[in-house]
Amino acid sequence: MRNKRSIALYCLVGLLSFVLVSCGKKADENKPLGEVKAEAEKMDVSQLQSMAMQYKDAIAAKTSEVSKMTAKLKEIPVTEMLGSEAKGLQADIGRLTESLTSLMERFQVYYQKIKEKGGDVSGLDI
Repeated sequence: MRNKRSIALYCLVGLLSFVLVSCGKKADENKPLGEVKAEAEKMDVSQLQSMAMQYKDAIAAKTSEVSKMTAKLKEIPVTEMLGSEAKGLQADIGRLTESLTSLMERFQVYYQKIKEKGGDVSGLDI
């Protein structure tokens, strides 16, 4: 029973990762921040808003994934917190949190540039 749950969890994480990679090609957490800033300088407000929305969507997806994993971690009994399943979930949560931080940094570049250019930032609140 426990093994099936673990397999299902890892399949779900893999599927979500695939969806995020295929859908969010422009919301790239690995793109150097300097490159993101340089590209943002050349964009008009509508392009900036489009990029900010892509990052916002990617952030929302990652946040949801972290929440689900955290809930799974809370289900694990205290006596098994040092086990491989708990450690795996904690490592996955750590990686997702780092990814989330990276996405947030890049989102802020576009968000601030929209504000500088006098664009509408409503709907971009995270």
